[in-house]
Amino acid sequence: MYKMESPVINVIIPAFNEEMSIGLVIDDIPNIVSEIIVINNGSTDQTETVAKKHGATVLQESRRGYGYACLAGLAYIDQKKSKPEIIVFLDGDYSDYPHELTKLVAPIINDDIDLVIGSRTKNLRASGSMTLPQVFGNWLATRLMKFFFNAKFTDLGPFRAIKYDKLISLGMQDKTYGWTVEMQLKVLRKSYNYTEVPVKYKKRIGVSKVSGTIKGAIFAGVKILSWIFKYSFT
Repeated sequence: MYKMESPVINVIIPAFNEEMSIGLVIDDIPNIVSEIIVINNGSTDQTETVAKKHGATVLQESRRGYGYACLAGLAYIDQKKSKPEIIVFLDGDYSDYPHELTKLVAPIINDDIDLVIGSRTKNLRASGSMTLPQVFGNWLATRLMKFFFNAKFTDLGPFRAIKYDKLISLGMQDKTYGWTVEMQLKVLRKSYNYTEVPVKYKKRIGVSKVSGTIKGAIFAGVKILSWIFKYSFT
């Protein structure tokens, strides 16, 4: 039976103006994690100060964009002498339940799964925690991936875990809103194994920089669909 013994786990948290929530997120992360890496993505509040106070490593990425922040985190890890076995991505707005990280990494540790998506299933979501554009966008994107690639994804949830070596092999490129779907599409293209784990989801603290604005929602939708159609016809 496969068993990854005592894996080193790093968490990457992109954060933009999350001073009210970032400390709560960090404090709820299980102690099986070796390092929590917060990428301060051009915040104008005390996100950096709070994250450091709660024990996180804080990096700076002034170029705004979820993908920019994630890539900055990976660049930092690449410079480390000892690399982690598992990377977990988590938002800094406290909409997820960080203690569920153990559920996400379990299929990797016990069953040799490459990618685990935290699926925000309807019965576990708090009322109003996802906007209508988010719900529809997830539905459309996952339906298209099923149609073109026979994928079994039901969500593009940002709370996810992946083997570090497999993540590096994907050659991630997206700098903004397409990061999550790019990862899933490339996992499909490389025939890596994946699964989903149902996770709870609640209303975020503060206003979303994506779904909280019409411009952000439209831009995110366009980026996600462009990645899907790019991979469908190439």
